[in-house]
Amino acid sequence: MNNLFYDGFNSKLIETAFFEGFLEIPILEAPKKIIMPTVAVPFSKRKAITNPKEEMLVFYEQDSEFREFVSVPQKYIDELKNIQIITTPDCSLYRDMPLWEQIANIGVSRSVGYYLQQQGKYVIPNARWGDERTYTKGIFDYIPAFSGIPKNSIVSIGTCRCSKSREDKYFLEAGLEAMLTELTPQVVIVYGSYNPIIFRKYERYIQFRHLPDWTTYVYNRKKVV
Repeated sequence: MNNLFYDGFNSKLIETAFFEGFLEIPILEAPKKIIMPTVAVPFSKRKAITNPKEEMLVFYEQDSEFREFVSVPQKYIDELKNIQIITTPDCSLYRDMPLWEQIANIGVSRSVGYYLQQQGKYVIPNARWGDERTYTKGIFDYIPAFSGIPKNSIVSIGTCRCSKSREDKYFLEAGLEAMLTELTPQVVIVYGSYNPIIFRKYERYIQFRHLPDWTTYVYNRKKVV
């Protein structure tokens, strides 16, 4: 039940959207300029945002923390009216999920992101992949995990709990390389751990912006104080 967001299809989120590919993933608009956030604040800690022009609202936490928001984001627009920078929801894509569920969560993330753009938010697409079927063209003639994300722009990824095992590291790097090749982003925001063994080889081509996870950020801030 951790990944069951909808009681019904919230069609109003994408009623004016354009779609990409056979699966009709909603297409996000590319921002007119690149904005580099200084802090990433999880949705469950959103009241901690004090500088909405520089701090970014993210969803790198358990799906249960933002399930209601993803189901009916319209209910939260007034609460989030001062927040300007926000990623698309990081709906879980576990590698042992059925493919239909992985793709459904990709579609949900893009749908909410499209709606937030229509509400005037600066939306940074979150790129999340599951098993290799989501980040390769093995089944479809395009890559589902990156469908609807603008190319040559800015994306965000989360690395929390993604590099514990050798297998995790393999899929993190394989998906990262596929994402960089497909989207050729100008900037990649990395929330969580930043393993130089994985990222350093790409730094000559891509600008990475590393933002610590919330627990680390709060701990470091207390040390400074």
